[in-house]
Amino acid sequence: MSFNNLDTLYRQVIMDHYKNPRNKGALSEETLTLEMNNPTCGDRILLHLLLEGDHVKDAKFEGEGCSISLASASMMTQAIKGQEIKNALEMSAYFSNMMLGEEEQSSLEMGDIEALQGVAKFPARIKCATLAWKAMEKAIDQNQAED
Repeated sequence: MSFNNLDTLYRQVIMDHYKNPRNKGALSEETLTLEMNNPTCGDRILLHLLLEGDHVKDAKFEGEGCSISLASASMMTQAIKGQEIKNALEMSAYFSNMMLGEEEQSSLEMGDIEALQGVAKFPARIKCATLAWKAMEKAIDQNQAED
């Protein structure tokens, strides 16, 4: 597949998650909730995580922002649901490295998230893409500190 076709496909995946976000809304059960924002562009994410043992049982988000921010939140919640917490954190580390343009091999199944790799070419948009991931890391860190 040529670069232009791949770029077009990635844009379509991002716009699909933006226009049809997966896991948008609140969870009905008592959850771990964390709000983060990106003051430079106005993105705001309210992340809801339901942790059960060492797994992310469910994940949803609310908020507003640009297409990159909301698509990333949609992709992230879809990817971490059902994962062990350590795998969710490994995914986050991999994603952060991908946003920095650092190539690394991973056995993690990232799915649609790979579509965001082009964001690395636009430094001003990296914070948009990583907002939900940073919220997930912070929420898990706070939860583990309380245990």
